[in-house]
Amino acid sequence: MNPKIKADVFTDIVLIDIINFSKLESSQQLEIITFLTRSYKKMIEKIIAKSNLPMKRLVLGFISTGDGFYTILNPRLKGFGAILGMSFNHFSDHISKKYPYFEGIRISVHTGTITEFNDILDNTNYIGKGLNDCARYLEMKDYTISTVIISDIAMRYLKIFLNMHPDFSVLLAEREFKRSSAYTFHDKHGIEKIGYLIWLRKAGIISPPNINFNSLIQ
Repeated sequence: MNPKIKADVFTDIVLIDIINFSKLESSQQLEIITFLTRSYKKMIEKIIAKSNLPMKRLVLGFISTGDGFYTILNPRLKGFGAILGMSFNHFSDHISKKYPYFEGIRISVHTGTITEFNDILDNTNYIGKGLNDCARYLEMKDYTISTVIISDIAMRYLKIFLNMHPDFSVLLAEREFKRSSAYTFHDKHGIEKIGYLIWLRKAGIISPPNINFNSLIQ
């Protein structure tokens, strides 16, 4: 069956990467990835239940990377990806307590273009520059545990999201949201990137707004 290329989508992308996953024994890899997948699945289920959203209104899809996964958000929630990344980060401490060999996760967030297509098995999958750029932000040397790396474009859409939803600005202030100044670095291809580190001093899970889906952040 020939793959069918679909329209490009400009949206938030969240990448989770398990630190030094390849150095673990096969049994440890299976144990960690199984626990992490189940934990995040439960978290997503709680989020959509609290927001009264069907899954597709929050997430278009997931892409496994072997040592983590991409989460592709619905483009109508552009700007929420950074907040979702910080919610994902909340689980890292719980995993460390359960598995002493677990060194943590790195999370990057980028707003970029992806293309949906049907693969050789006719399953929905995604490709595109947005995914590649999101992965490049994990190369930032100044990353520290318990923070999320976001691109300058993702930061721009986070600000737009907070302007549209001032109650979320209040919520982030209550959770003591912090951000670094801009970092400039060059990725492995020599391309200059600008990013920020963000974190919550009072970590937790934050659900998205149940917005009017006739509107769209451009």
